Amino acid sequence: MNCSTSLWADLNFGRSVTPLLTEPTLEAQVTRLLDELPHRFSLAGLSLGAIVAMALIRTAPERVSRLCLLSTNPYAPTPAQRTSWLQQRNRLASGSTARELQAELLPVLLSPEAQARMEIVDATLAMADEVGEDFLDAQLQLQATRIDERHQLGGIRCPVLVVAARHDTLCSVERHREIQALIDGAELVVLEKAGHLSPLEVPQDLARYIEAWLAGQRLLNRPS
Repeated sequence: MNCSTSLWADLNFGRSVTPLLTEPTLEAQVTRLLDELPHRFSLAGLSLGAIVAMALIRTAPERVSRLCLLSTNPYAPTPAQRTSWLQQRNRLASGSTARELQAELLPVLLSPEAQARMEIVDATLAMADEVGEDFLDAQLQLQATRIDERHQLGGIRCPVLVVAARHDTLCSVERHREIQALIDGAELVVLEKAGHLSPLEVPQDLARYIEAWLAGQRLLNRPS
């Protein structure tokens, strides 16, 4: 949420597609992705992107060859989350910018070390500028249509990599261990030096793990 294609820019995977999240419901977002993505693909998503990825593989499992879930939450929204998203939508309607909302969330988006690195802070805020208020409003609506995905995770049959970040205060390592336990054969990597937006903080480490996983190497429960 409130991230642009720049989130993945430093991972350099070559031939890839990075769609924006622009639809106000989970169903509409999955439908749009299935329309614009290749017939079969490896799929990676972070946070809200991973929530969409879980819904997509639930909807069309035959389309996904591999799945990578990063810094995410398979649970349905809580009342407190719904209230927070509505408050953010109201602020956008009253003139607040996507950058302003992003700036307030920096302490939960980035690790303490990353918050001291102005190039990472600037990149995080610039992504909000690229997303803009209209798409952020749609993403906040999309968040509210999430469901509990845990019941369907056990049915996933493609290879799955789960990536957690030690300093992620939004989505804990324990939550990712739960995801791993629900998916037969899933592998877990814990990025010890990253917060929620790990592709910005430790792109080289993350790319190394994903590339090794794509090549079929075993990474089970490996910390960085």
